[in-house]
Formats: sequence, C-alpha cells, structure tokens
Amino acid sequence: QVQLVESGGGLVQPGGSLRLSCAVSSSIFSFYATGWYRQVPGKQRELVADMYSSGTIKYADSVKGRFTISRDNAKNTVDLQMNSLKPEDTGLYYCNARNPMYNYWGQGTQVTVSS
Repeated sequence: QVQLVESGGGLVQPGGSLRLSCAVSSSIFSFYATGWYRQVPGKQRELVADMYSSGTIKYADSVKGRFTISRDNAKNTVDLQMNSLKPEDTGLYYCNARNPMYNYWGQGTQVTVSS
C-alpha cells in the first residue's frame, strides 16, 4: 500500500510563503502524474498543480506565477513552493500520485492565509 504524507502547512499572512512537501513511500517513477490539490468546505477538491512523467506541468490559473511544483526522484518527494499567498489560497492541501491502475491521496495539510 502506497502512502503519501504531507507536511509544511500552517498559518501565514497575506503575501507570505510556505513550502509543502509530500513524502511518497514508493518510487515516484511508478506514477505518471504527481500533484497537489486543495479543498475548502462546501467545494469540490480542485487542482493546484500537476507534474507528469513527460515533464509537462499544469497549474491552476489562480496560482500561475506564484506557485512552483517540483519533485526529487531520489528522495521520492513532491514539493509545492507557494509565494505571494492570498487569503483565497486557504484550504486543505492534498498530495496526489496516480498511474493507470491506482490513484493515491495523502491525508492533507491545512494552509491558512490570514492577517
């Protein structure tokens, strides 16, 4: 059973930065896509950033230019650097790893942007 463990969430003021990290318990080479999603109460989980094994990266329009996804193949981690944070970035952030057979999620880490 693959496990994804997120860390790095917290409370930050508008304009601040946070770095989320996701530790994957198996080789991330086995997944064709790894990414970050977020959810707020009453809304569906939405894409923040996705990185494909082909090298393609997709960002939600709302985070383009502010967030950067990266991964370390040697450490099996997927990170999300979040800069210039806004109150609307508040939410529960989930790490995701998927291949044609399986779709794995972490337990989520809370990000709150507030003054």
